Amino acid sequence: EHPAIIYFMTMLVGAGGNAGNQSAVRIIRGLATGEVNPASANTYLIAELRMALAIALVLVAAGFLRVLIFHVSLLDAAAISSSLFAIVGSSVVLGAMLPLALNAVRIDAAHASTTIQVVMDILGVLLTCAISTYVFSSVSGADVAWSGMPSWLSIALDM
Repeated sequence: EHPAIIYFMTMLVGAGGNAGNQSAVRIIRGLATGEVNPASANTYLIAELRMALAIALVLVAAGFLRVLIFHVSLLDAAAISSSLFAIVGSSVVLGAMLPLALNAVRIDAAHASTTIQVVMDILGVLLTCAISTYVFSSVSGADVAWSGMPSWLSIALDM
């Protein structure tokens, strides 16, 4: 019913993987130079959270325009842009947290770069499906069956 979502899926998950990787690299570099340590980790996570918001907003604006150039409906564009915001925002935050978590359990934090890309591919598809379903059902007035969805996600989407 909404093939535009599929057409832009690679843009969505690609943006998530790239944003998460950049965030992970910044933290990995900080760990390697000693600039990031357990005492300063919260400061860096807050900075990455601000960066996530800024990057997500810029990419949403660019993504929305890109989608409209292809003459996609406004509803599809809203679903794609909302998904892009959620994917990029969560990717930057997870990309910053993953190297810290790996470092805490004495695993080389450099593994976070490839791991975040795979995680965001999977999470990106999940977020896109969930957000698109929510956007389309809220406009059509249809009741969404959340039974197959994790309870934490259905609670978040009902907010």
